[in-house]
Amino acid sequence: MSAPSTGTTAGTEGDGRTGRKIVLWRHGQTSWNLERRFQGSTDIELTETGVAQARRAARLLASLKPDAIVASDLQRAAATAAELAAVTGLHVEHDEALRETYAGEWQGLTHDEILGKYGEQYAAWKRGEPVRRGGGELETEVADRAAPVVLAHADRLPAGGTLVVVSHGGTIRTTIGRLLGLESSYWEGLGGLSNCCWSVLGEGARGWRLMEHNAGTLPEPVLGDDD
Repeated sequence: MSAPSTGTTAGTEGDGRTGRKIVLWRHGQTSWNLERRFQGSTDIELTETGVAQARRAARLLASLKPDAIVASDLQRAAATAAELAAVTGLHVEHDEALRETYAGEWQGLTHDEILGKYGEQYAAWKRGEPVRRGGGELETEVADRAAPVVLAHADRLPAGGTLVVVSHGGTIRTTIGRLLGLESSYWEGLGGLSNCCWSVLGEGARGWRLMEHNAGTLPEPVLGDDD
């Protein structure tokens, strides 16, 4: 494994900043999730169920007493983040660098349509090869834009502080992979997140560690771009 290649590294023992946490929270359900339609950077709103998911999850996440919230500016993530802001009173900062992977011609297609039209490309992506799905971004390019934003916000936390990042399944997976220092070919080993579930990275003496993954609910199917 190589060391993370973007942003600052986690604090070392004795620097007073270990013990910070990053909660990476996926948005609630959308109609395109239900249709297994690739959203990518298309701006799709939450369903009523998605709003309810966000409200329930927000109550749980509020118990972690987060210090800051940063979110993708796409409405499905922004609306999810707003539910946590309403409970905690925190301000949400929005950043387009946390948007989902731009996937070009794949966007708007169902899973079956992607397999039918781009079967080889899909298979290569699942094998961990660098693929511009639909002519869009590479996963490493997504990590290049998202991980530094997450690290920059984490660096503002007090010792033992918690940052909540509200984003999208693919972007969260690539960011976790980057912060853990995993080679990109291994990122597929991180399973997808169900709607409104989250993963937690904790900071220790050697860097960021994955403490929880796909937490927040009883087992649910992963419906989205990263399944």
